[in-house]
Amino acid sequence: MTDSHYRGRFAPSPTGPLHFGSLVTAVASYLEARSHKGTWLVRIEDLDPLRESPEATQRILDSLDAHGLHSDEPVCFQSERHAHYHALIDRLLSQGLAYRCACSRKQLQENNGRHPEHCREGEAEPGERPFAVRFALHDERSTWHDQLLGPQSQTVHAELDDPVILRKEGFYAYQLAVVADDIDQGINHVVRGSDLLDMTAQQQQIYRSLGAPPPYWMHIPVILNAEGQKLSKQNHAPALDDRKAEDNLKQALAALGQDQRLLAGTSDIGTLLARAAANWAPERIHLTAR
Repeated sequence: MTDSHYRGRFAPSPTGPLHFGSLVTAVASYLEARSHKGTWLVRIEDLDPLRESPEATQRILDSLDAHGLHSDEPVCFQSERHAHYHALIDRLLSQGLAYRCACSRKQLQENNGRHPEHCREGEAEPGERPFAVRFALHDERSTWHDQLLGPQSQTVHAELDDPVILRKEGFYAYQLAVVADDIDQGINHVVRGSDLLDMTAQQQQIYRSLGAPPPYWMHIPVILNAEGQKLSKQNHAPALDDRKAEDNLKQALAALGQDQRLLAGTSDIGTLLARAAANWAPERIHLTAR
């Protein structure tokens, strides 16, 4: 694949303002794209209206702009793509690649992950009960080469690991939406946190079921807080101070192991990012979270 075909993205969920951990991922994905003279996109993964707000969405976009991280194409919003997800789910159901499931978490736990109503075989009729739709995995030892971590291998088990693609509340789930959007946006390189590494084998099957090859993957370590927890909105990570964008970027580059000496004398954010892209060295990223 030539550099000119590189298409990457940053896809935050608007459950709160951008924090430092998210900035590190955004910077890594941006620099990886720029170093390949590729295209970098921003996508807002606003699938759960119970946890998200328009205010958070705007704050994230404002923070990215303040840090010089501008999408090369119009920002995509998953909340505007429900009809497409619905059509894909209908297609997977008709092909026997997905199934309706009314089982509760308690039922699945009590049956060691098996479906007591044999949902995969279509024997259970949800009736008036709320039901989820799950993707029907097949047993597989999935392998790929992660561009930072090297050779990877994961086993997925049919039924036990089948991911939800439509939640009982009627909301579309991450595992389907992220794959569908990456396919439609032509994303062929994904840089994301290593907390999502365990989802990769499942997603590779979903890509193939939709007739598309999986992207190249790069999983970077997540940033930890003082208690050793992933820096996240759930763990009350503070919002970025957009007034200190240059300092924030330099700290993000330091967290990514980049040579700070190469950034000396930069006079503005644009110059800082351009120099960081020209000297981007992902092999310097520390493979343990900090």
